[in-house]
Amino acid sequence: MSGWTIAWLLWIAAFAAIEGKALLSRAPNATWSNHIWRWFAISAKGRAWRLRRFALVAGLGWLCLHFLTGGAF
Repeated sequence: MSGWTIAWLLWIAAFAAIEGKALLSRAPNATWSNHIWRWFAISAKGRAWRLRRFALVAGLGWLCLHFLTGGAF
């Protein structure tokens, strides 16, 4: 196993530990989803938040294409 593989596995384990603790605590706005919704203004009304939402959709769209095409995008 390379050092990069170990680093990514540690990153995933850290995420799982943080998200697990947030879920178990039931604290408001503790989970990753809550942060994404707040950072990208998912519940906000009006035109001012469209750029943030577009950035989220564009980023997720690119990530899906990147994974599904083997890195061609």
